[in-house]
Amino acid sequence: MAVKDAKKKTGAVPAKKLRIRLVRSLIGYPQNQRIVARGLGLRKINSEVIRPDSPEIRGMVNKITHVLKVEAIEEP
Repeated sequence: MAVKDAKKKTGAVPAKKLRIRLVRSLIGYPQNQRIVARGLGLRKINSEVIRPDSPEIRGMVNKITHVLKVEAIEEP
């Protein structure tokens, strides 16, 4: 049996990022959700940040999806 090389060709893959916008107020939500929004860099309504698409950021976004608008973008 011949063992095939499992390595893939690495080309110029665009870096995936997330554009995250706070669209609802955090008034009335638990303190831990406010802390997550602050950790993402969101302070006021309609504030927007661009973060790398990583499991850590995805987890933070999943905790407060009800107050965010998220879209994936690709940068060359």
